[in-house]
Amino acid sequence: MPATATQILERVFGYARFRGQQQAVIDHAIAGGDSLVLMPTGGGKSLCYQIPALMRGGAAVVVSPLIALMRDQVAALLQAGVRAAYLNSTLSYGEVLDVEARLRAGSIDLLYAAPERLLGERTLALLDEVDVALFAIDEAHCVSQWGHDFRPEYLQLAVLRDRFPGIPRMALTATADETTRREIAERLGLAGARWFISGFDRPNIQYRVAPKSTPRDQLARILDTEHRGDAGIVYCLSRRSVDETAEWLRGRGVDALAYHAGMNAREREAHQDRFVRGEGVVMVATIAFGMGIDKPNVRFVAHLNLPKSLEAYYQETGRAGRDGLPATAWMAYGLQDVITLRQMVDGSEAGAERKRLEIRKLDGMLGYCELTTCRRQALLAYFGETLADPCGNCDNCLDPPESWDATEAARKALSCVYRTGQRFGAGYVVDVLRGKDDERMRRFGHHRLPTFGAGDDLDARQWRSVVRQLVARGLLSVDIDGFGSLRLTAAAAGVLRGDAIVELRRDARPARASRKRRAAAGAASGPPGLFDALRARRLELAQSQGVPPYVIFHDATLAAMAEVQPQTLDEMATLSGVGAKKLERYGEIFLRVIREHGVDTAPGADVADAAR
Repeated sequence: MPATATQILERVFGYARFRGQQQAVIDHAIAGGDSLVLMPTGGGKSLCYQIPALMRGGAAVVVSPLIALMRDQVAALLQAGVRAAYLNSTLSYGEVLDVEARLRAGSIDLLYAAPERLLGERTLALLDEVDVALFAIDEAHCVSQWGHDFRPEYLQLAVLRDRFPGIPRMALTATADETTRREIAERLGLAGARWFISGFDRPNIQYRVAPKSTPRDQLARILDTEHRGDAGIVYCLSRRSVDETAEWLRGRGVDALAYHAGMNAREREAHQDRFVRGEGVVMVATIAFGMGIDKPNVRFVAHLNLPKSLEAYYQETGRAGRDGLPATAWMAYGLQDVITLRQMVDGSEAGAERKRLEIRKLDGMLGYCELTTCRRQALLAYFGETLADPCGNCDNCLDPPESWDATEAARKALSCVYRTGQRFGAGYVVDVLRGKDDERMRRFGHHRLPTFGAGDDLDARQWRSVVRQLVARGLLSVDIDGFGSLRLTAAAAGVLRGDAIVELRRDARPARASRKRRAAAGAASGPPGLFDALRARRLELAQSQGVPPYVIFHDATLAAMAEVQPQTLDEMATLSGVGAKKLERYGEIFLRVIREHGVDTAPGADVADAAR
């Protein structure tokens, strides 16, 4: 009798039960239906097409946008005993011929390919000759011309509907609002597809936002107190900032690498490999890095600049904690970030409609930063999802911000912007309010204004906070004239007339000492040092085979080993993430590590056993 989906889930992948809508998606695909699948990062999207691939006749073809992603996914499948391969530009001609021959012979269950490779006439003709089980289009949001990560080659994937009628197609993504979902369905010819929307919530990620003061020092406190030795990603806006921040981190003893488009392709690939295959590596990068990174134990994502939209923010922070263990999404931002991003939008070659959309998305991102309520509720609401109660795991829930009646301060700031001619940036406006009497002030005659020195009751940091929040509230706008000049909006009139009350959040002063570091995943369970010993053995095995450590076992599985301390293969087989092939290959190796930290010291296999 053929194996059921649940039996394959347990035997091949080592999981006892499906999560969320996984089984419904799988059953629909097995029955031959088209689908649009939206699941949060780490929610198990890949199983939705991998299991049908093992149950339907022929090979499943997976469209994947990045070479590194398909390489690592194939490596993980091979570890689980699944017959998988990829076609991309890294293969020699002989290797391509070998993959094609194995596909014709029916000895490949999953074939990964980039869209441009898949749509080449050679590959399409090859697929004409073989049985295709299904088409899975991963990262399907790349088809959206209004999205944050548009890939033109994705638009051509609609040809699959006409060339291969009757073969089920599945579009998968973790990031798509209602508009983007409709666009995916339209552009990929999935008008009749069933939608499976599993939500956007990532409850294991702690969202935190801080006003930017000294961002590197702020980052250092987090690394020193919470994430020392952890893998993480630090996003910066410019290439120069990436290089300087990576060098600064290395000077602090952090294993940090840089990644941006100004580096040559070989260097970028080498750095990405070190990040994916190493332990505790921190990647400092522009947003050019991260898509398709399948590393589950990224414990933090830090933004030293404002992302361009909430979609981008969600996608980038979603690279943390894919294994479901606690992770941090931390961001420092300031008004200069808004000015820089506005200038980038204005200087782009996009049309007027696209520019207006990007400015609206930037405004939404700014509003998110200045929230006084639960950040997770706001983030989910942006994607059309409701969280009934505050999450209890964001900075605003854990340490609710104070608010204050800033009506008088707002009127002073708005009046100062108006009286100085709406020609100056935030720094100069603050100087006028604080009564800074210098040559420039006298040259413009602003030392004679009624607002000169009218704000000496607040310090410069507090005034910068007021101005920043007035921009976020839409009472001030930032002109993209190269100087970041502040201008009044129509909404400011009511405040100046005294018709409106302005409540602002009170920024906490930069912390001198941060909170205690959270325990590393799994380190608090089991005998002292066992989790670290399991990770060290995993790294040895991974390096001996040239694969990322997580394709052997995830941190969550190692944490379970440390907590349960199985003493036999049967006991180890009950742990989540331990499938039959991995149990056969690695069971005794990890049992020996566990025994060495317990009472028994029974001999076991060594690293060489796993390479057979």
